[in-house]
Amino acid sequence: MAQKTSKMKSINTLEFHLKEVLSGNRRFENVFQSVSRMILGDPKKIEKVTVNGRMTYDFKVFREGRKHIIGMYDEINSFVSFVKDAADGGSSSEMAFVIIGEPGNGKTYFVDYLGKIYRDFIAIPENRRYSFRFANLDKIGGYGKITSIESQTFEDPMTLLMNIFESRDENVEYLKKLGVKDAQITKFYKNYRPLGACSYYIFEQIKEFAGGDIAKALEFIEVFPVPISESRGTLTGKYAAKDKITSSAVDLLGDESITRLLHITNTDNPYRFDLRRGALARVAGGGIHFADEIFKNKKDLVQVYLGVIQNRTIEIEGFKWPLDTLIVATSNNAEFSRFLEEKEQAPIVDRCRLTYMSHNTNLKLQKELTAFSIGSLEKTTFVGEKLHIDPNLNFAISATMVLSRMPLSDKLNPIEMMKLSAGEVAGEKSIKTLSEVINDLNNAPDVTKRFGQKGLGHRNLGRAIQILLERSETQEGQCMYAGDTFKAIETVILDYVHDSNDRTKYMNDLKIAKGLHRENVLTTIFNAYMDEPNAIEKDVMNYVNMIIGIDAKNLGPDKIWTYQDPQTGKLVPLKIDETFINSVEERLGLKSSEQKQSFRTTITKIYGQKMIKDPNYNFMDNNDLVKAVTDVRLKSDIAGAGSLVGALSNRTNEENQKLYNRMITTMISKLGYCNTCAQKTIEYFCTQDDQN
Repeated sequence: MAQKTSKMKSINTLEFHLKEVLSGNRRFENVFQSVSRMILGDPKKIEKVTVNGRMTYDFKVFREGRKHIIGMYDEINSFVSFVKDAADGGSSSEMAFVIIGEPGNGKTYFVDYLGKIYRDFIAIPENRRYSFRFANLDKIGGYGKITSIESQTFEDPMTLLMNIFESRDENVEYLKKLGVKDAQITKFYKNYRPLGACSYYIFEQIKEFAGGDIAKALEFIEVFPVPISESRGTLTGKYAAKDKITSSAVDLLGDESITRLLHITNTDNPYRFDLRRGALARVAGGGIHFADEIFKNKKDLVQVYLGVIQNRTIEIEGFKWPLDTLIVATSNNAEFSRFLEEKEQAPIVDRCRLTYMSHNTNLKLQKELTAFSIGSLEKTTFVGEKLHIDPNLNFAISATMVLSRMPLSDKLNPIEMMKLSAGEVAGEKSIKTLSEVINDLNNAPDVTKRFGQKGLGHRNLGRAIQILLERSETQEGQCMYAGDTFKAIETVILDYVHDSNDRTKYMNDLKIAKGLHRENVLTTIFNAYMDEPNAIEKDVMNYVNMIIGIDAKNLGPDKIWTYQDPQTGKLVPLKIDETFINSVEERLGLKSSEQKQSFRTTITKIYGQKMIKDPNYNFMDNNDLVKAVTDVRLKSDIAGAGSLVGALSNRTNEENQKLYNRMITTMISKLGYCNTCAQKTIEYFCTQDDQN
């Protein structure tokens, strides 16, 4: 037992810690270097991506786990650049990173996720952070019943080793005796910090007690791993702005402790201040401090933050404790604008790296975010019955949300803007046009007029889902029907959007989203009628392959063209139907042969570009083409959509009833509908609602 205790003591010593650092088993680095290594350490987790026509980087460390970060490319790039500059000793090391944006666009989620992955990273044994405590203080006296004192700011043991003597030269000599090479000493001293007031004071007392014998003094030092606790606020901590009466600098810095004064004999001892009462000391040993809604704090707290950001120290009554902390803050647009109006507060803004976070404007990514909000767990009604989710629900919500975030522009309409943002085809319009629109908007001094800065946020999306769930139709029908979601979003706009201009715009965006939803329903109905889940997709690709093959040199008099399917690699014969091609193009409003040839050239060009990157590309994102093909097929196969509407509406004869039943069966068995949303979707198809 005695041997085991001796072994435990030996691995808790400063000397053992130094050996571990020199051997590479432990690290001595500041928080910026740790975070930078976490993000950039593995080159395989860094990718180049194109966002809104501009090349940028994607850091996969933010994309891991079930509920990872979606989008935020520009904001994450700004953060990574900020941290890397600070890790390299740049000016960012004396600044805070502040994210500003509308409520509900993911600011807090980003910082919380950053805290989570940082805790996971530090929990890996070779990345663990260590600090030290002073033990056996009863031997030196003056501390009453306090026998052990931890470094209040979780200082690194290497910091103590670089501060054993008053002069740097003596410390360097001491480290050399312990086997540290010159290059390593130079590297260590790049991260040199003085000891905090109480650590310095206590260690001086210990040295005096040991009579200057450093070996004897170091027997009072024990090294321990810094606790990683979200609930205790160690390593990653959060300070949310409170109201003006209850908030105090004590919440950040700590305060004099009456309990400690009962034990400490010398009232000049800085240890009488309990720094762990404050949020900053608990993250001071290489942690991340999250200041939520920083500009909502009263002036004296903002001044405290200014001192902490600029000097990286906690200061109380002239005593100083250096910090090794990354400070990340958030603020909404309204609070930040109000703060800027108070001109005397300008110095703190100068000490911040401001990043304006926009809403997500990519429809594909929004579908993932909407899926998070709908939830992955099986949903049930109030009485415990299984609740079905309409296959069109996600698109209906996502399209409405993204369209609300699209600013008004002379160059692009909202649908074109939405499609280009998602990397999809938008007719003749190119991604270059979107880049021009974004650049023009982002030059506006008023941040709220910039691209993606205004719109319905994630909280509004959550509210819409809540309203949809509480509707009696949802509960009775045991299905979250997509058509009802527009009524829920309309309620959210009326109840939660206070600006009349914004309300009008969002209502118009809602109408556009309803039109897109109707086109989806039309495709579903045709697929159900054909008893084939991908009927429209096949016909769209047939049109594309026909216009490519119509000019082929090897096309015989039978008009059969053989091409290689890029998905399977097999040769596929295709009969070119010029009547079908012309009918589709007439539906698209192409009258002259020049217009038709221009459109065909565009489609062929898109085909060539897309197939290189994605052999499964199917043109289903080209709504105009899909709608035209659907209309033509409905007309040719069933003498027009009107007759199908008539057949499905008037089910008094047996043939119409059989058609209705067969389509319902197909929708349930092959297209993912339930009885409720299948019937409601057919009902909706039979109305004239939302027709563009």
